[in-house]
Amino acid sequence: MLHINTLSIKYWIIGYFLFGAYAFAEETPETAITRGLLVARTETTLSSQLSARIEKISVKDGNSFRRWRTLIKFDCRLYEAQLNKVKAQLLASEKTLSANLKLQDFQAISHLEVAVSEAEVSKAKADVALNKIRVSFCEINAPFHGRVVKLHVAPYASVSPGDPLIEILDDSRLEMQLHIPSRWLLWVRTKTKFKVHIDETGRTYRAKVIRLGAKVDPVSQTLAITAAIIDKDRHLLAGMSGVAHFTMPSK
Repeated sequence: MLHINTLSIKYWIIGYFLFGAYAFAEETPETAITRGLLVARTETTLSSQLSARIEKISVKDGNSFRRWRTLIKFDCRLYEAQLNKVKAQLLASEKTLSANLKLQDFQAISHLEVAVSEAEVSKAKADVALNKIRVSFCEINAPFHGRVVKLHVAPYASVSPGDPLIEILDDSRLEMQLHIPSRWLLWVRTKTKFKVHIDETGRTYRAKVIRLGAKVDPVSQTLAITAAIIDKDRHLLAGMSGVAHFTMPSK
């Protein structure tokens, strides 16, 4: 139920900025204002690829982490044992093939038997590769520098493939999403600079438009744009919002 409510809040926020932008947008002879929302460049939920028990979780909600850091580790003794088993089978298949090739030199074995031995080696190599992939899923490593938004599991819990484990985001470069009236396209362009006052910090920052949306919404007559915050502040967090102030061009 909590997960559903969280999604509902996210959709409400998106809807507010999409359909409320036009109503909030104001213009004076000198400035034009609209609201914006800070978002992470990348936000994702990492899921389990195995049926296994969690052995260790090295982070908590809100923690920062570096790329490649192990976030969650599973008890993978079963998968490691299976890998050792197929490695032994590969070794046996290779020895059998080597012996059969020597017998072939003396014409003491048929070509079919040698071909079967070669096929057994190929099959064993494929089994080893498959089990190595499974073992690689025993640790959930961070794909980028970032922070933990929410843990969905606890230590010693058992999970199945596809179960959500941890929600993370890349906060190294926050972006701002805004919706502007389509008529502002007469003067808003990529690289257009403006100022934004963030409600939560009480500070004003310089920003720059980095992307324009591909389509104007026909109902609200607004366009989604994305901006980058030029001024750095470690207190800025994804989900914060504020008022963007654009300087109107002189006529």
